[in-house]
Amino acid sequence: MNLSSKAVLFLATGFGAGRIPFAPGTFGSLVGLPFCLLLASVSRPVSAALLAGLILISVPVASRAARMLGKKDPGAIVIDEMAGISVTLWGIPFQFLPVCAGFLIFRVLDIAKPFPVGYLDRTLSGGTGIVADDLAAGLIGNLLLRAFLALSGWGA
Repeated sequence: MNLSSKAVLFLATGFGAGRIPFAPGTFGSLVGLPFCLLLASVSRPVSAALLAGLILISVPVASRAARMLGKKDPGAIVIDEMAGISVTLWGIPFQFLPVCAGFLIFRVLDIAKPFPVGYLDRTLSGGTGIVADDLAAGLIGNLLLRAFLALSGWGA
């Protein structure tokens, strides 16, 4: 395996977190939290550009890693969870309650796969299919989290 392939797998598995034998998606989401902190600490335009960059990188990385691992959507690939949790927490204060609530909301949506999350998971293929359902879960999660924070008096 050459250096390029090793780098792709390292990124796709969330720096190795996806290789943990249980709950790899949860660990991948946890690995995404430092990136969420970065997004919360820069201006909105910079944050949006960084998030777009992560999403644009995650599709080809997930696609190549899936081919290398010989599966449609290997559990070890967690760059999609890293992107999804980043979408969930984008524009949200990086504080204990909002982050914990966002993390929980995202994981429930990612696991339960309500419409359209499950539809995207079933119908799209390659890196796009691996990443799209997590982005949809992240978007729904962001909206639910904003509603929760507004109703609880935290605002968002």
